[in-house]
Amino acid sequence: MKSGVSSFQTDGAIMIRHGVVILVSLLWFATAEASPCSINGLPLVKNTSELPQHNYGRSGLSHTTIAGSVFHGMKEIEVWLQTFAPGSRTPIHRHSCEQVFVVLKGQGTLYLAPSSHSKYPGNPQEFHIFPNSTFHIPVNDVHQVWNTGKHEDLQVLVVISRPPVKVFMYDDWSMPHTASKLKFPYYWDEKYYQTSMWKDEL
Repeated sequence: MKSGVSSFQTDGAIMIRHGVVILVSLLWFATAEASPCSINGLPLVKNTSELPQHNYGRSGLSHTTIAGSVFHGMKEIEVWLQTFAPGSRTPIHRHSCEQVFVVLKGQGTLYLAPSSHSKYPGNPQEFHIFPNSTFHIPVNDVHQVWNTGKHEDLQVLVVISRPPVKVFMYDDWSMPHTASKLKFPYYWDEKYYQTSMWKDEL
């Protein structure tokens, strides 16, 4: 009887160990599925100056995804740090998400088309942006951010909803919305984006 109890305990311990291994494997797989390029081992608190930056083929741009959908598995928002050299700018574009900017340093101009829901953007309104200023871009409003300064970088913190971002680009402000060019995944998401992971909600 004693050997039977011992055998039962041994079998039970083996089953528990197998169960733990299976659970850990499932958790690892789920994490890998949710975040195909999450950076393991990063501390919870990070120094943004130490995060990798890239211009993605755009002269004058420095982009860092601080917390993102593709990189870190974020579901509802994404946060970027972007620096524009003097004279550099974003393309004329819109996207199917809300966007909030906080200007950390430098000055520039925001061009925003108030008639984005007509057939084409039209003449944009101009807004001066400066350190500690903030502004938001409504869904699908065509806009452009330009460092109009001559000597200082323009640095902004950007928060978007509904990541990963889908960008529609325009050649000019008179280009019809129907002719705008969709770039998805966007340049900084291309390397790790998996088309099977998200549905295109456009």
